[in-house]
Amino acid sequence: MPFQGIVFENARGMRDLQNPKLMWLKGVLFLFIGTGASVMLWLEAPTLKNAILLALVIWGFCRAYYFAFYVLERYVDPQFRFSGLGSLLRYLLRRGASKTPQPPR
Repeated sequence: MPFQGIVFENARGMRDLQNPKLMWLKGVLFLFIGTGASVMLWLEAPTLKNAILLALVIWGFCRAYYFAFYVLERYVDPQFRFSGLGSLLRYLLRRGASKTPQPPR
């Protein structure tokens, strides 16, 4: 079997990617998707304003992703390990809206 040992199932029955080459491939594909979509969007209306807004959207979502998977794991709740956006949403829903995470003092 050519893909044997590449993934394993975790406790939730989901499969985790283990092969570093496939991880790099996945990252490169995400980069191509983002680059391609950005270029196509800008080509629809190639103005300086749209280029700046597109750059701000990309930057803002990158910072939100960093916050969701680095800041929350390292500083807000070090016991919880987020495996994706769905995992983050379940965590936030379980905590409830009244328990807004507070930074450590």
